[in-house]
Amino acid sequence: MDLKSVSRKLHARSAVLLFSLENRLERILIGWLLFAGLCCAARIAVSPLPHGTIGALAGVAPYLLVVTAPFISAMLALRWFADGQDQPQPSTRLAIAGSWKRVGKAEALGHPLYGTTGIMVSLLLGMLLNVPVRVLEYLAAVPPAGPVSPHWLSTLRFAMTLDVVLFTSLYMVAFVAALRRAPLFPRLLLAIWLGDLTMQLLTAKMATAADLPAGVAVALHGLLEGNLKKVLISMAIWLPYLLLSRRVNVTFRHRVPIG
Repeated sequence: MDLKSVSRKLHARSAVLLFSLENRLERILIGWLLFAGLCCAARIAVSPLPHGTIGALAGVAPYLLVVTAPFISAMLALRWFADGQDQPQPSTRLAIAGSWKRVGKAEALGHPLYGTTGIMVSLLLGMLLNVPVRVLEYLAAVPPAGPVSPHWLSTLRFAMTLDVVLFTSLYMVAFVAALRRAPLFPRLLLAIWLGDLTMQLLTAKMATAADLPAGVAVALHGLLEGNLKKVLISMAIWLPYLLLSRRVNVTFRHRVPIG
């Protein structure tokens, strides 16, 4: 089997996977609610909640946010980017690497490389899978609020809950933007990466100021370091692709290589 045959077969598989993502997104989101809801319910079930109705609600609230925020963000993004490929190109071009010629919308839509198949599907899946991975890490690392919580634990829980709620939501928005071929997608993903890196550093600084117990500090340091590495690896792999890929430039920037 020659290289062209392998390439065609891989592209066909990516097209099938993309079709599944686009047509089963509603099922995926409902599945997320069930999966995340069961995981959070199990976490709450094995831990005591604060006394009183208000205390119990405060203990459960972070988990409700963790479950619902990505779902709500995805639903909103589906409305924001319903006409994604028809949205205007940014007035200022940030991606200046390479030699490109701008083409009209009709020519871009008719180009053989237009769309989010091929390697782009791997990026889409990566953003989608990032959501359950981060939630599971959160559930494993952050204990629920007990009847009495020390100040350092409240600070840690707030920082980690903010991190997981904010960035699982943002990655879902970026996923939908890419799926709907919105021109904003490449710079949106870059902004999320930079925000993610900043959040990990701010959380580490907040944890240091909170004077965590030694064992907790070591575990948190490992988690934050792992998150930093994952974002940096993602940027190292995908940023050159987002800048130089002909498919990305045709699809999101409406331009083709010169020559």
